[in-house]
Amino acid sequence: MDELDKWRLCDELNIKQAALLIAGEDPSASQYYVEDNWEPHRRPDGYEAGKAALSSAVRSLRLPAKVKEATEYVQINDKNSWEEYGLSEIDINKTFILVSDIRDWLSSRGCRTGFFFDEGGIISSYLNTYNQQYAPKLAAAVRAWEAVTSDPELLKGKSPKEALMKWLRENAAQFDLTKDDGTLNEQGIKEVAKVANWNTTGGAPKTPETRVKTENVVSTGKPPKQVNNCNFGKSFPDDDDDIPF
Repeated sequence: MDELDKWRLCDELNIKQAALLIAGEDPSASQYYVEDNWEPHRRPDGYEAGKAALSSAVRSLRLPAKVKEATEYVQINDKNSWEEYGLSEIDINKTFILVSDIRDWLSSRGCRTGFFFDEGGIISSYLNTYNQQYAPKLAAAVRAWEAVTSDPELLKGKSPKEALMKWLRENAAQFDLTKDDGTLNEQGIKEVAKVANWNTTGGAPKTPETRVKTENVVSTGKPPKQVNNCNFGKSFPDDDDDIPF
């Protein structure tokens, strides 16, 4: 993993870091001097455009973010006292955006390659929150399935449905799986987990329902007696017997 790839570990980035990554620049060092030490014409190609577009989208509420306004300190009455004033500008160092929101926003603007995308560079339209037909529960089912199937640790000691429900609870707010008071929508989580659950039959491997006992059979002219094997051949669903399809 090179230095740039390590930034993929971040769940959120500030505007400056995001703009640098859009430009293909590693923010590790450049974030500290790109604004103060580099003149605009020396900054990475695409940085200024990315910064301006991100800032505009945040200001117009088209891109969710934890916004922090820029401030400056002004000396008061020629004394050794200072007061902080807001500048009505976004602080690009302290305004943070979720990486998933940056990716969706970029995709909605027709940008589907670069740091924020996988090798294919395509994000499915049904997973894009900017799609007018975006369905949060559908996206939740897909993302939960992807997360649980790609990380064996999430399945340790749990059935697939239990692992899916745990992931959905931890990410409920992202997919509108919470109620108005902020508590979890357990019914919604259960419904989504049913859709994503691949182990709908579960239980022991299937074997024949019955078997014929042939040992020490005395010929009586009658067919051999069949012996029931209680639970052989039965499967135990992962609590999805009421799934509606």
